[in-house]
Amino acid sequence: MNALRIAGLTVTRGAGPVIRDVDLTLEPGRITALVGPNGAGKTSLLEAVSGVVPAASGTVHIGADEITKQSRVARARRGLAHIEQGRAVFGGLTVLENLMLTARTRARADELFEAFPELEKRRDSSAALLSGGEQQMVVLARAFAARPSFLLIDEMSLGLAPVVFTRLLPMVTRFAEEGAAILLVEQFTHLALGVASDAVVVSSGRVTYAGSAQGLLDSPGSLHSAYLGES
Repeated sequence: MNALRIAGLTVTRGAGPVIRDVDLTLEPGRITALVGPNGAGKTSLLEAVSGVVPAASGTVHIGADEITKQSRVARARRGLAHIEQGRAVFGGLTVLENLMLTARTRARADELFEAFPELEKRRDSSAALLSGGEQQMVVLARAFAARPSFLLIDEMSLGLAPVVFTRLLPMVTRFAEEGAAILLVEQFTHLALGVASDAVVVSSGRVTYAGSAQGLLDSPGSLHSAYLGES
């Protein structure tokens, strides 16, 4: 399977760059935790990779094909999905109808309801009437149903109770085991590192660590230094 490769990626917003010369490879079957302090540029990096914002310089490849100038829709057709911060449900549709947009079959939708039992109780409810956490679950379930090859997740825990978030993490792991390459941005750093194979720390727009997630967990001092942008 193809990998997604980011080389020398720089993203500019306002007065200057928020991400500078980032190199990153997402391999099939592996989870990469992208961590760093607030304002480090993590969201901007994901947005540039998925095509929400343009890159000022650098390239993004899927396999041998460069997709840097492709639209977000074109990247999605290549199997690149992006769960952005906040919620993006279709409020005028029921929960089931939201899931069917990507699940396509009722059998696949039923699998999602098994994975998200909270949604099973609300399957015929308008998505606009769901709590914030329930809407986040709809967004996640819809993304999983699409079976993308590359999945960028920005703050999956947003709006979720800690117990629900902890239960969803094994689903991310299972999705990777099925062959997806996942880039996970998460405020709960240690939980993200706990399910990840690889870790990248971004501070002040630059990569200050790239390597084993477990190695970073085992060395709190290294994590602290990486957050501060120290080598």
